[in-house]
Amino acid sequence: MKKLTFGALMILTVTVTASTAMAQDVAAGKSSFNKCLACHAIGEGAKNKVGPELNGLDGRKSGTAPDYNYSDANKNSGITWNEAVFKEYIKDPKAKIPGTKMAFAGIKNETEINNLWAYVSQFDKDGKIKQ
Repeated sequence: MKKLTFGALMILTVTVTASTAMAQDVAAGKSSFNKCLACHAIGEGAKNKVGPELNGLDGRKSGTAPDYNYSDANKNSGITWNEAVFKEYIKDPKAKIPGTKMAFAGIKNETEINNLWAYVSQFDKDGKIKQ
């Protein structure tokens, strides 16, 4: 009985530890967003810069942030931003949307990409953190 209880406890511990390790880290994503700050803003009061503000990115159609002058490539990409599209795009923006104005080489590290998505996707269209 003790072996069975110990075994079950070990499985539970490993499962919880693994799921915690795989969880996206919003704080690390915020730190990674520093790479984006020169061109993009996010959060309450965010305004377009060299690139569009990124509030409410999850579910937004590409090329539709108000008052931003997008490239035709971006406006006509047919993309609706979601986790999978963002993660593919951020690895190599020019490969995902040929002709985009975004001059960024991309992020290759999967953990960093996951964390960045966790940070960016938490903001609603008004720049407030979703509840």
